[in-house]
Amino acid sequence: MKRNIVIATVAAAALVAGGTATALAVTGDDGPTAAQRSSVQVKDDDRGDTVENTTEAKAAKVTAADAIKAALADTPGTAVSAELDDEDGGLVWGVDVLKGSTWHNVEVDPGTGKVLGSWVDKDDDGDDAAETARVNSALKGASTSAADAARAAAAKGTVTSVDLDDDGSAGAWEVETTDAKGAEADWHVGLKGDKVTADRSDRHDDDRHDGRGDHDDRDGQDHDDDGSDD
Repeated sequence: MKRNIVIATVAAAALVAGGTATALAVTGDDGPTAAQRSSVQVKDDDRGDTVENTTEAKAAKVTAADAIKAALADTPGTAVSAELDDEDGGLVWGVDVLKGSTWHNVEVDPGTGKVLGSWVDKDDDGDDAAETARVNSALKGASTSAADAARAAAAKGTVTSVDLDDDGSAGAWEVETTDAKGAEADWHVGLKGDKVTADRSDRHDDDRHDGRGDHDDRDGQDHDDDGSDD
């Protein structure tokens, strides 16, 4: 369910009023990316994924639930997913918010809880209407939000992602956790209630977090799943 975000190029600008400067927009071409501005910077570790997972989970002082809260305070709507991302060494929480029929991506600093930026998802593929209808249908009557699911699964480890189940009926939230030893696990949390059950499929692949294959990095350039430029 993690969505492909296409960032429109916007010139960086500032309003100066009463001695206070307010940044309007920052893009990869005109200023530092959200990841570069994140207070949590981590180094690549050649000791393997387990050590890397542990490092990132410990570095994120802001929980998934709190990141979602911050994102919704900035962009009111329905949080559909949240994921802790390492973007060239800078950690950010990426939260997908559905506001009416428009999708937004909000990036939150995992060290401070500050919103680093938010963007509207440009529907190049023409499939947003169908996806929006499916999400609204799945969440109709749901009493458990993405933040609720993250809080419920936190007893299993550090939550690094929460997402509406995109495997068929979308009858649950999918939550990924990392334990103290860096081992990852997948969980399901029902859309009604807070029961947490193990996801036996244990799917840990890029497609789960980037369901549309290629994605656009925050610098506005297209990248394939292996991280290389087109």
